[in-house]
Amino acid sequence: MTAETRKPFTFTGWHMLAIMLAFFGTIITVNFTMAYFATSTWSGLVVKNTYVASQEFNGKTAAIKEMLATGIAGDLSVDTKGMRYRLTLPNNVPVVADSVLAHFKRPVGEHQDFELVLTPAGDGLYLAETAVLPGSWIVEIKATKGGKMIMHEAKRVTVSGE
Repeated sequence: MTAETRKPFTFTGWHMLAIMLAFFGTIITVNFTMAYFATSTWSGLVVKNTYVASQEFNGKTAAIKEMLATGIAGDLSVDTKGMRYRLTLPNNVPVVADSVLAHFKRPVGEHQDFELVLTPAGDGLYLAETAVLPGSWIVEIKATKGGKMIMHEAKRVTVSGE
């Protein structure tokens, strides 16, 4: 009878290479996935105090829902020469506001942020002729009438460099 002797396992350089590739491949894949999601999704807003902003969120959301229940709507158009904003009620009824203010914010950072006071052009249309740099902007618009906020919305726009 011949007894078959089993060869003991020997850890070789190829085994170590496979472990290293699996380990670092996982880390690199996760990093690239997270970097992709970070650059392709909404970046949020920059606020001075995140705790205070989180505490005010529900109240602001309820006020905006109440305001939008009136049916008021804003139509925003922005290019490198300025902006147009039209306020209407249902059935295309124009809304006359005492003041309309637009705050342009970059999605990240605040060194290029600026505000525009829009001038009424009649029929619910408000204009501002100011150069706007190309790129992504979050435009926060506030319209007031009789000291009361009648419209407050934020829209994300991209201005092309034409």
